[in-house]
Order: sequence, then C-alpha cells, then structure tokens
Amino acid sequence: MKIVLRVSAWLLAAAVAFATLGPPSYRPHSTIGQDGEHALAFVLVGLAFGLAYGSHRLRTAAIAVILIGALELAQFLAPGRHARLEDFVVDATTACVGFGIAALLEWLARQFRPQTT
Repeated sequence: MKIVLRVSAWLLAAAVAFATLGPPSYRPHSTIGQDGEHALAFVLVGLAFGLAYGSHRLRTAAIAVILIGALELAQFLAPGRHARLEDFVVDATTACVGFGIAALLEWLARQFRPQTT
C-alpha cells in the first residue's frame, strides 16, 4: 500500500510541476481563482506526501517547502510565467495544511484501530 501512496504522491507532484512551469494554456483553470487552484493543488500534494512518508513527515514537509520555493523561482526561467511571493506563501502554507491533515487522519486511524491485549 505504501508504494501506491508514494507513486501517487510523486505523480501528483509531477502534474503540479508541469502545471506550474508548463505553457500557461495547458494549465487547468477553474472558477475558484488562481489562489484557490494553488491551494487545492498543494493541499493535495501535502496530504499525499504526508500519507506516503508518514514516518518522516516533518522532514518531508520541510523539503516540500524548499522545493515549492525552488518551483516558484524556476518560473523566472519559464516563458509566460511569473514568480510571486504570494503564490509561494499560499503553496507552502496549504502544503503544510495537507501534511497536518495527513497526521490527523493517521492519528484518527490509530484511535479507532481495535486494541490487542
């Protein structure tokens, strides 16, 4: 099960990286606005990596924030893209929220798991 979570997390990260750095016309658009799209994408990334790497969640979250910053800076090199501090703040914050949700879900699973004595 862990391998499925890890592969899914990395595929999601690749999709988000493509949407961030790829041609703007290929980026999905919705009615929730740019900040909403960023928040949704990165909360899912945080949740996916938080579940996939639960035993190293804090370290993984720190690495994720660094890589989110690198992804934002890479937009300086991508034609038609613009790096913005606001995007980094939204992306990093919501990724951390995703990691928090993963921790909460694992805690709840432990609480409701039958106790063996």
